[in-house]
Amino acid sequence: MKPLLLIVAYLVAVTLPLAVSAWVGGPPRAFHQELASGLGILAFSMILIEFVLSGRSKTISRGIGMDVTMRFHQLMARTALVFALLHPFLYLGTPSGGQRPWDPTRALTITTDFSALSTGIAAYLLLPSLVLLAIGRTQLGYKYETWRLLHGIGALLIALLLLHHTVYAGRYGSEPVMTWVWLALTGLAAGSLLKVYLVVPLLQKARPWRVSSVVQLTPRQWEVTVTPDGHQGLAFKAGQFVWLNVGHNTFSMKENPFSICSAPAAGPEISFMVKERGDFTCSIGQIEAGTTAYLDGPYGNLSVDNRPEPGIALIAGGVGLAPLLSILRQLRLSGDSRKVKVFYGNRAVEQIAYREELGSEDVVYVLSEPPEAWQGEAGFIDGALMDRIFSEQEFGEWVFVMCGPAAMMDAVEDHLIERGTPSHRILSERFDYD
Repeated sequence: MKPLLLIVAYLVAVTLPLAVSAWVGGPPRAFHQELASGLGILAFSMILIEFVLSGRSKTISRGIGMDVTMRFHQLMARTALVFALLHPFLYLGTPSGGQRPWDPTRALTITTDFSALSTGIAAYLLLPSLVLLAIGRTQLGYKYETWRLLHGIGALLIALLLLHHTVYAGRYGSEPVMTWVWLALTGLAAGSLLKVYLVVPLLQKARPWRVSSVVQLTPRQWEVTVTPDGHQGLAFKAGQFVWLNVGHNTFSMKENPFSICSAPAAGPEISFMVKERGDFTCSIGQIEAGTTAYLDGPYGNLSVDNRPEPGIALIAGGVGLAPLLSILRQLRLSGDSRKVKVFYGNRAVEQIAYREELGSEDVVYVLSEPPEAWQGEAGFIDGALMDRIFSEQEFGEWVFVMCGPAAMMDAVEDHLIERGTPSHRILSERFDYD
């Protein structure tokens, strides 16, 4: 029910300005003009609600998961972009010029007040740039912290420009009721930014952590363990993640999402499996014990707690092992009686982490570049491999939990659906999009 309620809440929030505009009414206009206004209203409301979707809401994250949230965020952002781009062209053919005595409501006339139009034009130019930069973030190669700062500032600037344009150039936006609606939604959007960049950092100051150990697992993978400093720690479920800030003040932009690899039942210490990729992670091995850290979370719903399935398949690629290791550790510590099978894919044998702890029973190791003496599976985690391991009954009854490269998860998800696995029994978590 929770995902359904969240979807309903989203639809209500997005369509509220449109409904109020229809209630405010006005003299009838040509259909294409009403469509232009409607698309503009929907685009603006969708942009404002995007702030909430990306604002680290634990309710949304735990209710529908980060995977669905981020995919929905992307889809709605692109839909809003299409609506916004179409909006001005549908006014073509509408008489221009100043207000006519015979048209006091501006039902047939677009304003020529350049200050009101200029903010709309500026937002019209900025919005495609914001979306395209988000899509091409990885290819452009600039630092995550830089992109995050620019994305937040750009989105807020667009929202403010559109607020001015809508209220002063819009037929409906200038109505007092609509003005208050737009102010309330813009305030909600700005509030979500203030929560992430002001409220949460202030709260984190009272709950610091200390790095207790940094251990090298493989040539490019590390385990970082932090312990609570003066508080009880963090209540989380196996499979969830947090935003981790190590060695910086709470207002620093240098924080990144990492899945927890330790189990809740193991105690207050929390461990992370971190791969060297760039920026902060390249210097992970230089972090000293005692360094101050801050955690924001937990987020995500990659959890098998209280699920009814008789078996659990954990499918990991590379550092995607982290949340699944947390789940596996929790299952073992709690004495869970459900059957478990683990698939762990890597490129080379030296990249396999926690091999001694994982063991060999019900664990399938897969290497894409195996050495000559390799006794495990070679290639990739794909449908053919799963068909050799799972029975038809297991495909239909087990829950499948995945984290790893997008190509692996896409291939496995497609095969599971093809084999009849219900979608609610396929859980996945991604941190890379587009």
